[in-house]
Amino acid sequence: MGHPLGYIASDIYARYKRLQGFNVLNPMGYDAYGLPAEQYAIQTGQHPEKTTFANIDRYREQLDKIGFSFDWDREVRTCDPIYYKWTQWAFQRMFKSYYSTSSHKAQPTIKLIEHFELMGTENCNALGTEELHFTASDWASFSEKKKQEVLMNYRIAYLAETMVNWCPALGTVLANDEVINGVSERGGYPVEQKKMRQWCLRVSAYAQRLLDGLEEIDWTDSLKETQRNWIGRSEGTEVEFNVADSDKHFTIFTTRADTMFGVTFMVLAPESELVAELTTADQKAEVEKYLDYVKKRTERERQMDHKVTGVFSGSYAINPFTTMPSPSTSTCPSSH
Repeated sequence: MGHPLGYIASDIYARYKRLQGFNVLNPMGYDAYGLPAEQYAIQTGQHPEKTTFANIDRYREQLDKIGFSFDWDREVRTCDPIYYKWTQWAFQRMFKSYYSTSSHKAQPTIKLIEHFELMGTENCNALGTEELHFTASDWASFSEKKKQEVLMNYRIAYLAETMVNWCPALGTVLANDEVINGVSERGGYPVEQKKMRQWCLRVSAYAQRLLDGLEEIDWTDSLKETQRNWIGRSEGTEVEFNVADSDKHFTIFTTRADTMFGVTFMVLAPESELVAELTTADQKAEVEKYLDYVKKRTERERQMDHKVTGVFSGSYAINPFTTMPSPSTSTCPSSH
């Protein structure tokens, strides 16, 4: 019942607009070869191609019996090479591109290499994960492996260490929608937050362009506001804090520098490497217990739960404006 419930409403609207003389695009597609197909293949010993195409045929038969006005010439199947060859093509284009802060669009990585060969990072208008500094002679001396690592810092499609929902029993990473109350939706296996090397897209580079584009879309104000919050672009400043009785320091980002004089405590995300470095021996057991609790919660659960929790790490940070130590350094599941 779930699928027709949504399709009936859109089909009514498609027919209505078509009768008004509009040229209506009303296609249908199948998001196939995901985790359910994989697990079913493991459980039954059948090739996923066989079961997936059988399911598609059954869906098509049911949709036709209901009488939907889909344009089957525009059918999309994500498991079909005709479809995913274009996703692979798009990925290759992003991998071979970087975001230029001068032209505000993607440029071929070969241009970046040419710039490095002539000037190093001087006047480099490429947006990267980290701010790098090297000369043309440095670039020439880099090994091929080192050069590829540098380019990965700028590519639009790049490899990075990120936190994921890892399910050891299923042997795969799960989306937030596939995790319910700390276990996998399929099978009910334990899921934990784990840092893994993943392919990422530098979507944040396009934040301002996304915001500007919202003004040209005929959407409701409430929906646009939801999109603005998702994009999450903000302007502020970075401030460096020293750790009391230590040579360690860390940098925070704030949109309200005027509140710095009133800082009472510092918060570290559970994933921060500083947590282990700044936790004292007296607080180690309590911090580890808390981290074990946080590890079982998904990113979505942490964002939806507005109750702020945390534990004292045992270390203090020095306010650079007042030189007074902030009472505590804590970990918090809703902080990033």
